[in-house]
Amino acid sequence: MFQNQPVSFSGVQPSGNLTIGNYLGAIRNFSHFSENYKCFYCVVDEHAITVRQVPAELRRRTYETLALYMACGLDPEKNTLYVQSQVPAHAELGWILNCFTMFGELSRMTQFKDKSAKHADNINAGLFTYPVLMAADILLYQTDVVPVGIDQKQHVEICRDIATRFNQLYPDTFTIPEPVIPKSGMKIMSLAEPTKKMSKSDENTNAVVYILDDRDTIIRKFKRAVTDSGTEVRYAEGKDGINNLMTIYASFTGKTFEEIEREFEGKGYGDFKLAVGEVCADALAPVQDTFKRYISDKAMLEAQMKKGAQEASYYANRTLSKVQKKLGFVQVRG
Repeated sequence: MFQNQPVSFSGVQPSGNLTIGNYLGAIRNFSHFSENYKCFYCVVDEHAITVRQVPAELRRRTYETLALYMACGLDPEKNTLYVQSQVPAHAELGWILNCFTMFGELSRMTQFKDKSAKHADNINAGLFTYPVLMAADILLYQTDVVPVGIDQKQHVEICRDIATRFNQLYPDTFTIPEPVIPKSGMKIMSLAEPTKKMSKSDENTNAVVYILDDRDTIIRKFKRAVTDSGTEVRYAEGKDGINNLMTIYASFTGKTFEEIEREFEGKGYGDFKLAVGEVCADALAPVQDTFKRYISDKAMLEAQMKKGAQEASYYANRTLSKVQKKLGFVQVRG
């Protein structure tokens, strides 16, 4: 489809303020694919509404997520950046793939279980079929690789299962995608409860470092991070808090755990927490400066949305048409 150029696809929800977990586990790594892949990066607003959203906030965060994509180094000339709801083929293929996905498969999804527990008053069908829409997102572009955090690996696996099942019935329809998970920063944990993933929906804001937090706030949050009763900066079983801080420090500096242990030999947790806060703040400062410039130009962002949606629709509709034809849907050209 792209002159033998492989395809990369990924997306981020515009629900809540994005965290360093989103940055380290996904967004920062997207730009690495631009030179060798045809890249589609989507603001997945349709996924966001599985949880109730305030409409004005969802709109604002949709603009912000697109601006953050660009601020994190995604060049719109090298990547297709767009908003999911502006490309109807996502929802159309999502319905079709629902009919090729087994109830039992969806009931085993970890994220469904977690979100059902958090939102017991709103366990809706969209929350249950979320992985099918994600599969449609990926398969529409004949995607080869999906850069994701480790918590999304299960969703890419069910996407592969759905695509394989469809291909067995209707050969040569979909490319089978592979998940690509960064070696460092795979899963950033809460600063308050380091056995839990850092979540942008966490009610305890001190547990979460947001990409747009100012420098003083970032350093303050890391100083308050939960650790254990020891003092030695060492990666070991049972030291969840310090292990998480070492993972974050390694992700921002590129250092190994062994190098970090040597660097902080003879120093205590206080020194290390400050150092983690400073490297995090230093890394995010240029992102924040660029973001401020982009978010102030609404017309530019809307022009990018329109351009991205048109380009994404061209490729998505080719796959959707192919699927509809194989299923026996009547296609009448206008």
